[in-house]
Amino acid sequence: MPASEALAPNILIVDDDPTLLSLLGILLREEGYRVVAANSAEQALAKLAAAKPDLLITDLRMSGMDGMALFEAARRKFPLLPVIILTAHGTIPEAVQATRQGAQGFLTKPYEAKALLQEIQDVLSRSAALADPGGTKPESQIVSSSPVMQAVLDEAAVVAPTDASILILGQTGTGKELLAQTIHDRSRRRDAPFVPVNCGAIPEALLESELFGHVKGAFTGAVRDHAGLFQAAEGGTLFLDEIGDMPAPLQVKLLRVLQQREVRPVGSTHSVRIDVRLISATHRDLLQEIAAGRFREDLYYRLNVVSLKLPALADRREDIPLLARHFFEALSASYGKTLNGFAPEAIDALLRADWPGNVRQLFNVVEKCVALSTTPIVPRALVERALNRPGEDLASFEDARREFESDYLIRLLKICGGNVSQAARIAKRNRSDFYSLLSRNNIDLAAFKRG
Repeated sequence: MPASEALAPNILIVDDDPTLLSLLGILLREEGYRVVAANSAEQALAKLAAAKPDLLITDLRMSGMDGMALFEAARRKFPLLPVIILTAHGTIPEAVQATRQGAQGFLTKPYEAKALLQEIQDVLSRSAALADPGGTKPESQIVSSSPVMQAVLDEAAVVAPTDASILILGQTGTGKELLAQTIHDRSRRRDAPFVPVNCGAIPEALLESELFGHVKGAFTGAVRDHAGLFQAAEGGTLFLDEIGDMPAPLQVKLLRVLQQREVRPVGSTHSVRIDVRLISATHRDLLQEIAAGRFREDLYYRLNVVSLKLPALADRREDIPLLARHFFEALSASYGKTLNGFAPEAIDALLRADWPGNVRQLFNVVEKCVALSTTPIVPRALVERALNRPGEDLASFEDARREFESDYLIRLLKICGGNVSQAARIAKRNRSDFYSLLSRNNIDLAAFKRG
């Protein structure tokens, strides 16, 4: 029985027979589970996002959309959601089809309550182990509330516990290395090294030695044996960023390593066995690179057992305020500054920006704002400056008028030495109106008084 109502798994049950639906609900609630009921597959789909169930139990044969169609639709939207299928018409082919497609349980009706409860307990236990193979659940470092990003993270969570090679696609600055680190942290290899290397940042002459290692005397300057990054990642994950920039000769050697699971250091006559999971990433279209003869097709299929595509920041704009605040708080603490956040107009400027550099560019902009801010609230003008486009995105009429009004009053008071009567005459305002203008613009009259 679940430990408490607050922690109890939430189960979505679906059956078009109201009596059976009610009885199943009573059984599960008596066991301490939280229950959401739906009398059709269509209603269940509508409730899935809001209910966020830990388990879906559905009848197979229902009028309208049946249980298998519901299972397939739920699987597309929520790949991690475990499903148990119940049916009074259970056959071996149906059971085989359901389990092949990923259903975790299949029981025939009438079912025994004890058997069903045991099945539920087993499925929830397996689901927890899949999500958390190491016994503690690390939090993803990726900050997002975007459905398109969440879909990528759900797929990543499914493949993380496996040893499948993963190819991460996405524009520069979308967070490919961060996703690779998150996959490693959720894998069974989490206690072993995560070794990232940028294939485009290391000169071609050094890349082979860096990846595979070398022995003493292999070339000029090789004064000692060097293990290489594959061996450094032993038992863990090697992340090859910008794999599309790897020179053709090295592509052949990398393919051999993946096929034979061993590396031969430069200058050595012996190979070394390795146990490494490979995650690679690129901003390039590798199919175009293959067509142009710049990337090996056989290596592509070795790397691309599973592919994950990260969306551009412009395609997940709902995350911009969330990310900006996340970076702002971390950077404020790092710089030792007490800052409160962005003005609403500043957030609007962030939302309207193009972000060709994606999340990396947003981090850079927020860091500039934190470093240069002289007020607790970061104004829109500072964001525009950090975006390197001052004046490109015009301020609103009210903002422009307010800025002009403040500048005008300050210049006028400087000229008049703080003499309100003189300043009011020049501005063609009575003294009362002039004092109101000063108050509205938070101008301290005493600062302009002549000594």
